[in-house]
Amino acid sequence: MAGHLREKIRVTGHITESRGYFHMKLSWTDHTMKRCRLSKSTELPIKGNRKRAEDMLRKFRKEHETFVNNIEVKPEPEDMLFADFMEMWLEVIRPKVKLTTFGGYQQNVNRAIAPYFRMKGIYLRKLTAEDVEKFYAEQMKQVTGMTVSKYHANISSALKYAVLKGYVPQSVMGRVERPKIVKFVGKHLKASETIKLFEAVKGHKLELGVIFGAFYGLRRSEIVGLRWESFNFEANTFTIEHTVTVAKVDGITKIVPSNTTKTKSSLRSLPLVPAIRDMLLKLKQEQEHNRKLCGKAYNKADIGYVYVDTLGYRIKPDYLSCVFPAFLESNGIKRVRFHDLRHSCASLLLANGISLKQIQEWLGHSDFSITANLYAHLDFESKHEAAAAMKWFGETSLAKGEGFSQHPFVSSECETVTDTDPNDSAKALPDFINQLFASGVPWDLIQAWLAQVDITAVGSLNDSFTSFAAEKMTLRPSSKKAKKSLDVRIMMQ
Repeated sequence: MAGHLREKIRVTGHITESRGYFHMKLSWTDHTMKRCRLSKSTELPIKGNRKRAEDMLRKFRKEHETFVNNIEVKPEPEDMLFADFMEMWLEVIRPKVKLTTFGGYQQNVNRAIAPYFRMKGIYLRKLTAEDVEKFYAEQMKQVTGMTVSKYHANISSALKYAVLKGYVPQSVMGRVERPKIVKFVGKHLKASETIKLFEAVKGHKLELGVIFGAFYGLRRSEIVGLRWESFNFEANTFTIEHTVTVAKVDGITKIVPSNTTKTKSSLRSLPLVPAIRDMLLKLKQEQEHNRKLCGKAYNKADIGYVYVDTLGYRIKPDYLSCVFPAFLESNGIKRVRFHDLRHSCASLLLANGISLKQIQEWLGHSDFSITANLYAHLDFESKHEAAAAMKWFGETSLAKGEGFSQHPFVSSECETVTDTDPNDSAKALPDFINQLFASGVPWDLIQAWLAQVDITAVGSLNDSFTSFAAEKMTLRPSSKKAKKSLDVRIMMQ
C-alpha cells in the first residue's frame, strides 16, 4: 500500500505539560491537505522526567510517521484479502487503545484470524456470514467460547471501520451468530484454607501479594502497582490508582506501568487495617535499610513501589501467576489460580454478611451485575446455618416437595418496593435481586435476565423480570403426590 503514495508524509511533534504530566502532541498534513493532530499522555510526572518524555516523543513520532505512510492511501477493496484488511485495521487502532488492549487484539489477529482467512483466500468484498461462522466452528475445536467471542468482537470492530471507510457497503456481522460462552466459575479458598495460606506464606516473596489478594481482593496489576505515595498512614487508608500490566506487542513482552486502572470504578480507596498497616511500616523501614546497605547496587528505577525485592526491583506480574500454584501444592493447600484469591475474598465477605453491593465497591467492579453474576451463588453457600435455623420453612409446600407457585417472584411486597422510576432502576437493582432470592427464584433465571436487560431503560424492574420469566418458563403437572401443584422448570436458551 505504501507504494501508492505520491510523497512521504512528515509528522512533527512536541512535548506539553498538563495537570502535572507530560503529553506528546503530533501533527501532520495528509494527501488531501487536511491538517491532522494527535495527543497522547506519557503518564510521566513533570518533575525529573523531561528527558524520558522527549525520548518517548521521538519514538512515538517515528512510529506514527511510519503508520500514516503505510495506511494513508485508501486500498482497493476488490484486491484486498480479508486477512490483509485485518492486519491493516490493527495499525489503525494501534494509537487509539491501551498497549495491553492492542497486544490482545494483535495476538487474536496474527495467531488465529489472519492465518485462517489467508489460507482460505477470502477477499474483504466477498466475505460472508457463513465464512465467519465456519471460522468460529473451526476455532471452537481448539479454544474456549470466551476466546472465540474475542475474535468476534475484533472482526465486528474491523468491519465497522470498513463500512465507515466505504470498503464494503455493509457488515456481515449482523447475520453472524455470536459464539456461546460457557461461564467460567473460579475456585475459592475457605476461611480455614486462607488462614493456613497466610501462615505458610510468611517470609516468602509471595507474602505481600497473597495478603493484598486474599484480604483486599486486589487484581494482580493493582498489587504490583502499589506505591508508597498511595498510602495515608495517618488516615489509615490507601488508594488503588496505579497499575502494572504485561503486554506482548510485536513479539516483545513489555511491562506497562500506568496511572490508570482497569475501569473508573477500579479507582478506589480502602481502609488500612492495623495488622497490615504495621506490616507495611516495617517493610518500608526494611526497604530504606536495604537501599543504604546496597548503595549503587540498589535499583533506583523502581523506587516508590511497595512490592520490590531486596535489591529494589519491582516484582513482575507474571511471577505471582507462575509461582503461586506450585507454592500451594508444596504446602498442601488446594490448588487455585492467583486471581482466585480475589474470588476467595468475595466469598469470605459474603460469609460474614457483607452485601453484594458493598462487595462491588470493595472489589472495584464497574457494574453491580458483574458482582452478582460472579458471586451471587456463593451467597447461598455461605448461609447454610442461617437457612437451617429457619424452622418454619419445613412447613411450606415447597419444602414438602410440592414445587414453586406459578410466579414466585411476583408479590405485592415486591411490586411495592421495586416499581421504580427509570432513573432509579439501577440503584434499586441490588435490593430487587435480594427480594427475588428471598422469594425463591432460581439464580439461573435471574442471571439470564441480567444478561439481556438494559437496566437504565427499564421503568419497572418487577414488570421487566416478570415478562422475561414468563417467556422462559413452561408449566406441567407435578408428581402424583401433589397433583394440584405446578412444577416450574426453567428452559434456558
